[in-house]
Amino acid sequence: MKLRPSLLLALAFVSLVGMSSCVREYTCQCGITYTGQPGLPDSSTKEYPVKDTKKKAKSICEGNSFTSEQNGITTTEHCYLY
Repeated sequence: MKLRPSLLLALAFVSLVGMSSCVREYTCQCGITYTGQPGLPDSSTKEYPVKDTKKKAKSICEGNSFTSEQNGITTTEHCYLY
């Protein structure tokens, strides 16, 4: 039985896709806290989807973490992938 070149190409593509890194949708969760003065908003949490490989999604998500200070108020956002 002879295989056509187009069929061989299709089989090669399927096998390469099967061996590549899995792109999935992950959830990034960020907790936001405010400190430094009375009467500031309560802590809050936000979530958003990240569609990539797990390693890249984690890097993107955790890259959104930050701490800033302005007028005596410190805002901290800590993000993690789950």
